[in-house]
Amino acid sequence: MDVRDIRRDKEARSASMAESDSLPAIAALVFSGDENPDEVLSRFADGLMQNRHRVMGLIQRGHCNGPDTRELFATLLHTGDAVPLFQDLGTCAQGCKLDANQLLRAGAAISEALARDGGDILIVNRFGKLEKEGKGLLFLIEQALGAGIPVLIAVPQASLDEWSAFSGGFDVRLACSERAVSAWWESFSTPAGSLPGRRIA
Repeated sequence: MDVRDIRRDKEARSASMAESDSLPAIAALVFSGDENPDEVLSRFADGLMQNRHRVMGLIQRGHCNGPDTRELFATLLHTGDAVPLFQDLGTCAQGCKLDANQLLRAGAAISEALARDGGDILIVNRFGKLEKEGKGLLFLIEQALGAGIPVLIAVPQASLDEWSAFSGGFDVRLACSERAVSAWWESFSTPAGSLPGRRIA
């Protein structure tokens, strides 16, 4: 299932829906190799929680292929719990050492919290290798959109083609900055702010 499927399901359930009603905003925080989306997402989430918003999802700490891979973990935003994501594959292992099972267990905990408590926003740490394959935490995006909850996800510049295939163009592209994320948050619910494909610098 992708965003277009969710939209079709929504339209089928309510043929009399007003034309102005649209999917909740999906924002892609687009970043390049020298940018730090985790810092932007963390500060944004902290600000929302200080204002008593119900923030769901997770934020990554550390880098999958960085020098401090053993410090790779994620913070669950609804509990503050730290989830280790490092998988020790040995010194000869190549590629990402992300523990996919741990990531999916974290996703299941978020899914349960979304179903039980709802939320004002879902933040997803990455559109990564698993998500590009149609796996990973994409099910959380689908769940949030189905519940009318806006989504913010960090998307590498190099993965925009795969992201576009998933989002179907029903997304907003953000520069990797607090200013861009804050502008989106303030405007996504307005007709201008929710236009598919809009980029906010």
